[in-house]
Amino acid sequence: MSAEIISRNPDVMGGTAVFSGTRVPVQTLLDYLEAGESINDFLEGFPSVSREQVIAFLEQAKDRLIAATT
Repeated sequence: MSAEIISRNPDVMGGTAVFSGTRVPVQTLLDYLEAGESINDFLEGFPSVSREQVIAFLEQAKDRLIAATT
C-alpha cells in the first residue's frame, strides 16, 4: 500500500498498519465491512480517517487482488 494511505511505525500502535496520520488500524475498516457496516459508519466512528483514504485503500487492495489472480 502507498505510504500516503497506510503507514507502519513501531512507535504507533506497535507497528500495526494504520491509516497514515492516524492511529486507526486498517484492520478496523475491514472488520466494519465484514460485519456489514458501511463506509459511512466507519467514518463516523473514526473521523480522523478521510473518505479519500478509505477509497484509495480499497482501490489498491482490489488492484492487488486482481493482479495476484491473473
